[in-house]
Amino acid sequence: MLFGLFEQDLIAVALLGVVANFIFSFLFSWHLMQNIGMETMLETRGKKPQGWFSGLSLAVPFAKMVLTLYRVAVLQLYFLNRGYSYRDYWVYLTRDESEQP
Repeated sequence: MLFGLFEQDLIAVALLGVVANFIFSFLFSWHLMQNIGMETMLETRGKKPQGWFSGLSLAVPFAKMVLTLYRVAVLQLYFLNRGYSYRDYWVYLTRDESEQP
């Protein structure tokens, strides 16, 4: 027994977390692509590396999905509610501060 679950239950929860993450990530990227456009996303993409917590979150079920939902909240609360565009959010998400615009 691990974490109060039998091994097969733990594996089932982990797989459900992976599937849920895939669905949320796909829908979020599709939403961004619909509002920004694929060509613009490719042109404005930076080389910002993912944070260390992104790789670590793969080990914990549903943590990657929570990270994706956090990014959705940042988009809505910080960028869209303050009048910024989806493109501004994409640049923020993919560009490092040291990169020139």
